[in-house]
Amino acid sequence: MKNTDNKVVIITGAAMGLGLAAAKELASQGTNLSLVDYNEESLAEAKEELSKQFPNVKIHTVVADVSNEDAVKKYVDETVSTFGRIDGFYNNAGIEGKQAGMIEYDINIFKKVIDINLMGVYYGMKYVIPVMKKQKYGRIVNVASVGGIRGVLNQVPYVASKHAVSGMTKNAALEYARDGITTNAIAPGAILTPMVAEAFNQINPDDPKAAEADYAQNNPSKRLGEPEEVAKVVSFLLSDGASYVNGQTIAIDGGESNSYGTV
Repeated sequence: MKNTDNKVVIITGAAMGLGLAAAKELASQGTNLSLVDYNEESLAEAKEELSKQFPNVKIHTVVADVSNEDAVKKYVDETVSTFGRIDGFYNNAGIEGKQAGMIEYDINIFKKVIDINLMGVYYGMKYVIPVMKKQKYGRIVNVASVGGIRGVLNQVPYVASKHAVSGMTKNAALEYARDGITTNAIAPGAILTPMVAEAFNQINPDDPKAAEADYAQNNPSKRLGEPEEVAKVVSFLLSDGASYVNGQTIAIDGGESNSYGTV
């Protein structure tokens, strides 16, 4: 259903992984894109790939660190200046940090995870929502994680930040639904992205593929997810078809979180 045709969507963390997969899915529907990432080279490569595959889609790029409030305001202002509006916001940029126990965790890495995963998501909503309020329309999809609905061993700042994203999503849904804005979050499980690959490398540096296979055996689907599977859900939540879905955190994990319950 091409109900995002000619709309404008901002994607943070757009150069690879879940962000790039969503960009491809939305571009296939004719959505114009404002792509944000801190990695200038990877962002340029992503734009080139998308432009070749979808020549009729308008693409604007902004190099930005989402943990910097001024940089976030800049990418929002540039998007409005370029396209005149913001219909959708995929608030995706995030990092995992490192694998370590709670009391051994490096406090500087802890703060960096919070700055990017929590404050970056907050800053994005802070500057995008006023634009959407003026339009009386908007779709926001924040990226939580299964780490936002349950605990994950040795990832305390990641889990803390993603639980906070889920909470902020609920608040935004309560506060801005009257303005025609829906705010939802997704909670991906282990999806085959560069970030997840690095996590398996930390778990088993000698054989990360073995760590991946072991993890997959705990999933009811007996496999890891693909970025494209997440992108389909994101596309729906950003569409008019999701007009009465609001304040939800939707697990995309093959059913694994049902084995643990939710928090």
